[in-house]
Amino acid sequence: MQPPQQQSWQGQPPQADYNIYAAASDVLGMAPPGPPAVPPAYDPSYSTRSSYAASSISLPSSHSSQHGPGPYGPSSVHSHNEPEIAPRPSLERSGTSASVNLRTSKTKAVDLSAPPYTKEYIDQYRQRIKADPDPEAHFLYAKYLIDAARKIRADHKDQRAAKKYTELLITESLKVVRKLATQGEAYDEAQFFLANCYGTGALGLQVDHERAYHLYLQAAKQNHAAACYRVAVCNEIGAGTRKEPPRAAAFYRKAASLGDTPAMYKLGMILLNGTLGEAKNPREAINWLKRAAEQADEDNPHALHELGILHEQGDNQLVISDQAYARQLFTQAAHLGYTPSQFKLGQCYEYGSLTCPMDPRRSIAWYTKAAEKGDAEAELALSGWYLTGSEGVLKQSDSEAYLWARRAANKGLSKAEYAVGYYAEVGIGIKQDIEFAKRWYMRAAAQGNKRAMNRLTEIKRMGNKRINVARPTRQQAKDECVIC
Repeated sequence: MQPPQQQSWQGQPPQADYNIYAAASDVLGMAPPGPPAVPPAYDPSYSTRSSYAASSISLPSSHSSQHGPGPYGPSSVHSHNEPEIAPRPSLERSGTSASVNLRTSKTKAVDLSAPPYTKEYIDQYRQRIKADPDPEAHFLYAKYLIDAARKIRADHKDQRAAKKYTELLITESLKVVRKLATQGEAYDEAQFFLANCYGTGALGLQVDHERAYHLYLQAAKQNHAAACYRVAVCNEIGAGTRKEPPRAAAFYRKAASLGDTPAMYKLGMILLNGTLGEAKNPREAINWLKRAAEQADEDNPHALHELGILHEQGDNQLVISDQAYARQLFTQAAHLGYTPSQFKLGQCYEYGSLTCPMDPRRSIAWYTKAAEKGDAEAELALSGWYLTGSEGVLKQSDSEAYLWARRAANKGLSKAEYAVGYYAEVGIGIKQDIEFAKRWYMRAAAQGNKRAMNRLTEIKRMGNKRINVARPTRQQAKDECVIC
């Protein structure tokens, strides 16, 4: 079967469709599509109510292929001009009952969870969607066009032609989304998606926080949970609108009531600390934190950590002190990738707290996970482990000790600034340099670090005399807060 040919236009074709076809021909040609490719993942803020659903672009049950003649025609359908099927001739059997392979036409079904990104499929999808009244189906089509643009742009060798075609796809996608967001019965997911684009400058749009806020607000009026949360954030920080703490708190509550996990956590912290003009209400705060913890995932592990802190402290009648349960909560959050919990477990296994055994291997492993994500406290903790090493676990290294401390100091952590000054004064991992040490001590002292102030006083008292400071043991380093 021959691939579909370009339709002949009657009269002047629409300019956009013509440009799309011409650009696509340069990029993709007219060859049949290859195997389906996995679409790129979406940013969580672009989430919709469902993923690519078969129901949104499904074909009638009588159609078994996307690639036959016409937008719907399967390859096995006969045209009206074909003759009646002739009677099957009798089969010659010579003393055996051998089976006969009848000629059948088979086509591979399209995997709707990973649709192909080809000119043919895009054109077919465009034709199908025109008759679909479901706004969600049109929204999924718009998102598919964005995926197709990204895939084609990334994979095609002729970047100039690909750029021209993909820009047309993005333009078409935005046109669909804008229509859905502004039509009589506006589609809230489209409003939320378009608001994200204006808020971040995605898809080539100019950043416009006021327009983003307006779209979030319109979606929030339709009880879109995530949009309610964004409206709350905008009112809290004054993005696209003026700061209104009471209004922010009200929208956090609405979003939380609609089941938005970040809003549950945020509302819990507001009521726990009495911020945004809300009175403290620990009982209600803990209830919201528990609800958020029940829905915790990689994007929302925060409530687990906060509940862990509350159970670790146990300083009120609402939360009992339970060290083992606190450890469990921190561990759950740490496995979800939450950096503060990973650092916390590093401490627990270093010092043997929260029912954890003293285990250098686990301590270093958790510190490393947090440090790799740029946590300054964890970087300084690793500096301490490298300063002394751990037999059978970590080889001692002055250079690594200095480098990890320097990374933390560069982030402005005063304890790390003091440690770098100390390493420079003693000559650990770096050539002994009193002037260099003084600069780092001064940076730490500017943040109120008392030990840095004391070292500056001592250096000034000694004058130009060479200072010989003994290399600290690990315990001495902790006691002097060089690495704590």
